[in-house]
Amino acid sequence: MKLSIIIPAYNEEKRILKPLTLYYEFFNKKLGKELEIIVVPNNCKDNTIGVVRDFSKDKKNIVIKNIEKINGKGLAVMEGFKIAKGDIIGFVDVDESTSVEEFNKLYDHINGFDGIIASRRIRGAKITPRRSAYKNLSGIAFNLVVRFLFSLPYKDTQCGAKLFKKELAHFLAKNVHETKYAFDVELLYLCKKNNKKILEYPIHWKEAGGGYVTTSAGIQAVWRVIKLRFK
Repeated sequence: MKLSIIIPAYNEEKRILKPLTLYYEFFNKKLGKELEIIVVPNNCKDNTIGVVRDFSKDKKNIVIKNIEKINGKGLAVMEGFKIAKGDIIGFVDVDESTSVEEFNKLYDHINGFDGIIASRRIRGAKITPRRSAYKNLSGIAFNLVVRFLFSLPYKDTQCGAKLFKKELAHFLAKNVHETKYAFDVELLYLCKKNNKKILEYPIHWKEAGGGYVTTSAGIQAVWRVIKLRFK
């Protein structure tokens, strides 16, 4: 198995079919049986699981790992990491902000690194349409807090597409305990503590609607990051 793609999903019955189809068709054509896609529904109250099951009826390389209790994106991703079999294991958000072509660039450029993370804030990156001043400022502020507290070198810790070599992914699955918006920070800090080589790679990121990140959630994320640093 060359590649495992984790797709966490929370009440995504209206959005998940399109990205799931695009990712499956692209990477199935590229890798065939050496691909697996693991969809991790997180306490969904809608028909997300039904949509995925219908799509995957004749596709053996699509796996559903259901989480019945609300635990957050971080736990959903780590649960996917635990069962993933690929030599490279990554995750991507369901909102199509990272297109399958951009995700493929990450896969093709991991090379001698232990991991690769998508970035919207380094040279070569592009965001369309342009984000509001509020979103830009809040993102920059969050990153400054993270860099101050954890001395991480990355300009964008929160972009929702990251890939890791199998050994590192399985290590992270056992050791990441943050379950919500700040889990990316703990994940990257563990990589730093263990001297792992992580490449920050620029992508064309498309601003998508229908997400669940609110101002209050952003404040909670900052607070969770501060608590994480004290731990």
